[in-house]
Amino acid sequence: MESPANRSPRWPTVLWLIRHGQSAGNVARDMAHANGMHRIALDHRDVDVPLSALGMDQARALGHWFAQGEEGHRPEVILSSPYLRALQTGKIFREAGGCALDLKICLDERLREKEFGILDGLTTAGIRALQPEQADFRKVLGKFYHRPPGGESWVDVIFRLRALLDTVSLHYAGRRVMIVAHQVVVLCMRYVIENMSEAEILAIDAEGDVANCSVTQYRFDAQAGRLTLERYNVIAPLEREGTPATHEPDPMIAARG
Repeated sequence: MESPANRSPRWPTVLWLIRHGQSAGNVARDMAHANGMHRIALDHRDVDVPLSALGMDQARALGHWFAQGEEGHRPEVILSSPYLRALQTGKIFREAGGCALDLKICLDERLREKEFGILDGLTTAGIRALQPEQADFRKVLGKFYHRPPGGESWVDVIFRLRALLDTVSLHYAGRRVMIVAHQVVVLCMRYVIENMSEAEILAIDAEGDVANCSVTQYRFDAQAGRLTLERYNVIAPLEREGTPATHEPDPMIAARG
């Protein structure tokens, strides 16, 4: 009988989850909150929000860290959210030597940011002032199940990520895979991969934001036949180069508590 250690893995050998670098939306959100504004001042769609200058430095530092062998191996596959800030992070990472220069970054819409619907662009104060019913609904339902009109709940994000992981298992088993996406995506991926409960993932979320360009890493355990978490929200790549780490929530405050 074939031993577990000799079986072909049905998962990547290594899976890295990366939140994009600091974006112009993160900066605009901080300014809006500091000034008590109801709306975040952005001139374009959330999908088109670019990295800030610091976000570019963070992505570069991440690429240098992988290039210097801190992880032992560089990714063979990169999947990215189609949002500009995630794609820019992947490209700068590649240019900095984080992976082969000819490695194509594959866009997957299932990795997109959580959709906020009518709450799009509102600060916490803005939600309370302009959408008080939704603020009340969210208190009752909780962030895991609350779905604003035209938007998504965390559960909706989880539905699409389950389908994504089926694709990863089918096409990228036995390979080193990196996913570049968003804060809620990283958290919801943990929920799915580690078979968590609502209470467990919300407790992790309550401990603090996923840092921009932080590393969350899984490795395939042949004996257990599953991916096991090796590190979460690690900012060592930024610390090594003295690049400031940022832990801001995503621009649309509804993503956080």
